[in-house]
Amino acid sequence: MGDSQSWTAAPSAAERARSVLAAAWSCAVTAEGGREEFVGAHTVAEDGRVLLHVPEDSTLLAAAICAPRGEPSGVLEFADAAPVPVRSRIRARLWMAGWFVPEDGHLAFRATRVVLRPPSGAVVVDLDEFAAAAPDPLATAEARLLTHLADCHADAVERLTRLVDADSLHGAVRVQPLAVDRHGLTLRIERARAHGDVRLAFHTPADDVAQLTERMHVLLTQAGAASCPRALQRQRTDGDG
Repeated sequence: MGDSQSWTAAPSAAERARSVLAAAWSCAVTAEGGREEFVGAHTVAEDGRVLLHVPEDSTLLAAAICAPRGEPSGVLEFADAAPVPVRSRIRARLWMAGWFVPEDGHLAFRATRVVLRPPSGAVVVDLDEFAAAAPDPLATAEARLLTHLADCHADAVERLTRLVDADSLHGAVRVQPLAVDRHGLTLRIERARAHGDVRLAFHTPADDVAQLTERMHVLLTQAGAASCPRALQRQRTDGDG
């Protein structure tokens, strides 16, 4: 990434955390009443507060009602899973520690600590930055976009590997789209006993799906002008790719 070119930047930790929240369908809650898994039960306010709509017989709701101060502490955990089948499918985990507050028939969770853990290591997210951040504009469409790319345009994925350094493709047995955000596309390169990720940056950020389509066309045009990686040439010759 070139520091002088802002469009090659990846999302900040706060933006990534908000994107995980926006796209997640389930969460695990550990509180004074124990641990519960909720599916399709949360929404997110503009300031990042998580609103949980839990069943009336939930132990979490009982803990919130019976807590001495009315605000039981708890930890929410969200998993960011790749929508395309790959090794090590969990791309990041998000933990939020804080307090529950009963509010208009649901529980509002106010975070006092937010931790994002991608494969590179845990990052404590600044609370003010988290509250002010917005999720990536492609976050809720990412799963559909990546599965379509993998299932219907495998030839395009292979063509994009022409933009990857040959050393990164050494021993590759499969390449899959792992993630996409407004700044770029990430490919997962799987080898016999290991894997690695390569990021292809867009020439300028994409703020919606229409812009993403244009950015992908630019990458594919660049790939079309590049030579085919030797590693994948050998796979096709050997019948492995």
